[in-house]
Amino acid sequence: MAGGFELDGFIPYRLNRASELISLSFARRYKEEFDLTRPEWRTLAALGSVGVMTAKDVGAHSHMHKTKVSRAVRALEQRHWLKRVPSDIDRRFEQIELTALGRQYYQKITLLADKYQETVRLMLGEEAIRHLDLALAAIEASAGLRRKSK
Repeated sequence: MAGGFELDGFIPYRLNRASELISLSFARRYKEEFDLTRPEWRTLAALGSVGVMTAKDVGAHSHMHKTKVSRAVRALEQRHWLKRVPSDIDRRFEQIELTALGRQYYQKITLLADKYQETVRLMLGEEAIRHLDLALAAIEASAGLRRKSK
């Protein structure tokens, strides 16, 4: 242990590891059921929850690099789950939105997400969920993020 630093006790490392583990676990489920990649899921989720966005907006919302967003948009467009519409304000940008088929799949996938979240809630228990929610809210607030009210 060089310098007394314990990586396994470092909060950012633990948060990242926990996030990755839970994200991969959920990814296996939507990959199996809907054959989606993580960037495709994140793009679909962003569009389904926010509405019409640019690819840049999707990237910012989902914390994804523009090449991952571009590939995800292309793949979802090939499935006819989203469409691109040139911006009326600036022709260099396209607005991206879910198609009717995309909204149907978004609804199906959110049901899967709700089931997965319930599994996590049962696994952790309500008290741990309350503590986790408070801790995450504090982290988000310290980063200047405001959580949407339920």
